[in-house]
Amino acid sequence: MKSLLDEFKAFLLRGNVVDLAVAVVIGAAFGSVVSALVKDLITPLIAAIGKAPDFSMISFTVNNSHFLIGDFINVVVSFVILAAVVFFFVVKPINFLMAHKKQEMPAEPTTRACPYCISEIPLAATRCMYCTQEVPVAVTANVTAG
Repeated sequence: MKSLLDEFKAFLLRGNVVDLAVAVVIGAAFGSVVSALVKDLITPLIAAIGKAPDFSMISFTVNNSHFLIGDFINVVVSFVILAAVVFFFVVKPINFLMAHKKQEMPAEPTTRACPYCISEIPLAATRCMYCTQEVPVAVTANVTAG
């Protein structure tokens, strides 16, 4: 029984599980903030411009069926604002950082082409191991002044 509990504890304490749990909690809290923003600020502002007191009261009836379109409008506005916040404050900055990330310099070459047979030979080689011709020693760019 102890090994089953140890496995369960290892599963829970694995990094990605904890990160996911934190993300869900923060996401839920952020969703509540955006919902409050839409409900308490954005909706009254749009309603004031459109002369309607509250979107949640907008509805229509067809054949005795009552459709609450105002709640749907509130949810759509909330979703658009949430998507805009995620795009402008998460996606765009990450894309900017990834685009401007310092690119690694290419590694210095360790081989060169033989001028006779075009085979790859070490930089310090004085004779090609494939065609056995003598080749001049390669001059490197890392010469230090002394």
